[in-house]
Amino acid sequence: MYELKDEYLTGIPSIDAEHKVLFEIADEIYQLSVNEFVPDKYDNIAHLIQRLKDYTIMHFEHEEAYMESIQYKQMFTQKVQHDHFRQKLEEMDLDTIDQDQDGAIQDLLKFVTDWLVEHIMETDKKIAG
Repeated sequence: MYELKDEYLTGIPSIDAEHKVLFEIADEIYQLSVNEFVPDKYDNIAHLIQRLKDYTIMHFEHEEAYMESIQYKQMFTQKVQHDHFRQKLEEMDLDTIDQDQDGAIQDLLKFVTDWLVEHIMETDKKIAG
């Protein structure tokens, strides 16, 4: 369901390759949301949140280093958005998630989907000019 399509490409190969992984993580979240054979999804959700945290830290560092290397004028705006994304992941309460796993998966999927669509299409694509 989730894949990096041509319209999401920035034209910067290293960034596009990392965005592809973010789409793969989003697809894992989606697959978990529709998997009816896993009655307790807590461990899977916690794992996916941690994977997102770890991967986005690395990705944002790479993206920000690239922006710095080309002296991208809107880098501050990007950094603020990156910080907001990381903060949102940090604020996810695993106790609350355990109480409503299906709701938590849907919320996580919406958050990641909105980020991928809006941030890449409206913000990241501008980096390449």
